[in-house]
Amino acid sequence: MDMLYTIGITLATLAILVAVHEFGHFWVARRCGVKVLRFSIGFGPSLLRWRDSLDTEYSIAAIPLGGYVKMLDEREGEVPAAELEQAFNRKPVLQRIAVVSAGPLANFFLAIAVYWGLFMAGESGYAPVIGEVEAGSVADVAGLEAGQEIVAVDGVETPTWQALSFRLLDRIGDSGSISFAVKYPDSEVVYESEARIERWLAGDEQPDLFGGLGLSMYTPEVPPVVGQVVGGGAADRAGLQPGDLVVSADGVSMNLWMDWVDYVRARPEQPIEVEYRRGMELRQVTIVPELLVDDNGDSIGRVGLGVQFPEMPPEMLRKFERGPVEAFGASLQRTGELVGFTLNSIKKMVMGLISPKNLSGPITIAKVATASAKSGVEAYVSFLALLSVSLGVLNLLPIPVLDGGHLLFYFAELLAGRPVPEKIQALGYQVGLFLVLGIMCLALYNDFSRL
Repeated sequence: MDMLYTIGITLATLAILVAVHEFGHFWVARRCGVKVLRFSIGFGPSLLRWRDSLDTEYSIAAIPLGGYVKMLDEREGEVPAAELEQAFNRKPVLQRIAVVSAGPLANFFLAIAVYWGLFMAGESGYAPVIGEVEAGSVADVAGLEAGQEIVAVDGVETPTWQALSFRLLDRIGDSGSISFAVKYPDSEVVYESEARIERWLAGDEQPDLFGGLGLSMYTPEVPPVVGQVVGGGAADRAGLQPGDLVVSADGVSMNLWMDWVDYVRARPEQPIEVEYRRGMELRQVTIVPELLVDDNGDSIGRVGLGVQFPEMPPEMLRKFERGPVEAFGASLQRTGELVGFTLNSIKKMVMGLISPKNLSGPITIAKVATASAKSGVEAYVSFLALLSVSLGVLNLLPIPVLDGGHLLFYFAELLAGRPVPEKIQALGYQVGLFLVLGIMCLALYNDFSRL
């Protein structure tokens, strides 16, 4: 069932993004008088098809990994003389630019609409309060202290963990100074300081943003209370249930969840006498952790339990209520920030400042889409907006076979007053296809490596 759920969510996500993108091309093409022959979601044989009054065929195809809008074009076949004025290649270059750019723009509009709705519904998050600071670290040099709230980084406000993480993500690979603005609890006095970074977290496959600064964010102490039990795992076979409190293991007291995790990891395939409390009743059971090999090749134990996280202190909750106008402005700003962040990340990856192993493909998208859907509607549509922005930016890259490659040729035509020679365009498409396939293969390789 989990696999079917993952496939369903993934297909729905791709269908939404592709439909919005292709509808952008379709809608502007119609407004420019271009005859649209087919609007297809997916490739290959049609599973469902129908036609409208303008003789456009709509198709839901068997391979749901993209889509396309096929327009009347003399370069793809003979066009009747009566329909020449509706051919895409006969349209003025500015109209062709409008049609091609409409797809990525539609993805940006989707993100704006999603964020607008989310912001009007109300946004919330937890204040980024420092838990601990490592001696000699970037945070220590900047004079940050446990208990302080980070209110801004490099002059950009960071009211929540998410905002702080986003700001730090944008600094990966950078050299120079990084500035912080902090304040103490129950005080409005803001203190500013800075420290130097050098190729900060450059090349890290899994960059630890807070650890890279030498700090950890405050969270309440996490007692060893079971939140989830993996079906068929060692703990499930032993009868543990959500809500159980692990008291001791082999007579050793388990005060915190990480005490329990460390104890289990160190004892693969070794019986552990576990004492736990269910309600008012104290029980005992023997659990044998399963053997698991981690990414470093080390053997560790696993019993298949998830933690029940305690509630955050209510004073750390930050809520943001916005009216329609303010929410729309915030949605434009958020989308613009994501566009800039995506472009900056691509530049840093090309420069080698971000590891290419951070490039993700369809498997990672499927996993994240499924996880966000399970977390609720808000988390899923937020991920959908983020993915839509990424799709829009990637399609605008000046690589032939992508929308950006077509725009590159059309802008060259606009400046030169004549079309780019077909031989140059054909060569560009071959190079572009090679680049796109290479990137796709790398993304798939990264996906399988993570599995």
